[in-house]
Amino acid sequence: MNHITQNLVERIAVGGTLSSSEALQILTAKGAGLTSFMAGAQLLKERFLGDKIDLCSIINAKSGRCFENCSFCAQSGHYQTESPIYPLKSVAEIVQGARQAENDGNHCYGIVTSGSRIEPGEEFEQILTAIRMINAETAISPSASLGFLVSSSAKALADAGCKTYHHNLETARSFFPEICTTHNYEDDVETVRCAKQAGMEVCCGGIFGLGESLEQRFELAVTLQELDVDSVPLNFLNPVAGTPLQDTALLTPMDCLRIICLYRYMLPKKRISVCGGREKNLREFQSAIFMAGASGTMIGNYLTTTGRNYEVDMQMIKDAEVNINVCK
Repeated sequence: MNHITQNLVERIAVGGTLSSSEALQILTAKGAGLTSFMAGAQLLKERFLGDKIDLCSIINAKSGRCFENCSFCAQSGHYQTESPIYPLKSVAEIVQGARQAENDGNHCYGIVTSGSRIEPGEEFEQILTAIRMINAETAISPSASLGFLVSSSAKALADAGCKTYHHNLETARSFFPEICTTHNYEDDVETVRCAKQAGMEVCCGGIFGLGESLEQRFELAVTLQELDVDSVPLNFLNPVAGTPLQDTALLTPMDCLRIICLYRYMLPKKRISVCGGREKNLREFQSAIFMAGASGTMIGNYLTTTGRNYEVDMQMIKDAEVNINVCK
């Protein structure tokens, strides 16, 4: 590390934070400057989270026909895509997915449903039953991503044993109206607060490559910092045919690494996982995510796109000389 990075790491390690100009330095760094920032990010990750990584996976438990018009989403009912459409999967299917996730070495297993929210009723009760069974029959940590929450549904999830609630902000507040107009940004923020108040941990991040500026990438990090979320999934746009962003250019691998690096400096003690779009955007640099400060990654399939072969990902992790935290 050079002396600039060393001083920055020392300041962050004792509770300091980045200025906007420092964030832009990371987001525009190249060559030796970038590798120095990455070395600092890896040092911060290992100082606060150890030298192992966590794996997570999800099940697309209910797909398609979403009322929201998020411009990146294949499941929005506003666009014509080839995304699958089906009702809520059975409790048995959801629990079997958790067993497979446990066998694959995952720590967290997310039950994800399309739509603005899951209303109280039969579907919600099925999800609560599945969460209870996952807790009883596996060592994996159950998570849910069911859209907007109110306090009563958040409490029911927490009481059932849902450890983590996942709800992305997607992008910066200032850019959000360019991405979605069917709800307000504050609705997402309030759901994050609601989940935390119920006693669940919150997994909350965003998608990059939507057309946001470098300053807006920093802005989202500041918001996540203020909300004190527990873990941060970083996704990179994989453009879907039929959506407004279908012709958007992919991020470069270096841009992805700069983003991961920035978020480690901004959120040094938080779990940061690289999730959707890593195969398309990072390409041959996927193993470098751990050297840029990531503490985990998602394996298996995503909501509407397939992930990499499990054995290929395990080889990548082995080649990167990182070890996986074991479920207990």
